[in-house]
Amino acid sequence: MATTKKKLGRRIQKFRKGLGYTQEELAEKLDISKTHMGHVEQGRKSPSLKLMERIAKTLRIKLSEFF
Repeated sequence: MATTKKKLGRRIQKFRKGLGYTQEELAEKLDISKTHMGHVEQGRKSPSLKLMERIAKTLRIKLSEFF
């Protein structure tokens, strides 16, 4: 069974790809490293609430759409 971090990472990836962004492009827009963005999408790292809010805004979705 997938963990919450993995589910969140998959949702972020889905929305990112839907807008046609690469991981590197999204990381650049968020001013974080590509590595950190990859770890979030893989469920290896939990993003802070502040970062999740920035990701949602950048992906033009509501924060609640991650869940």
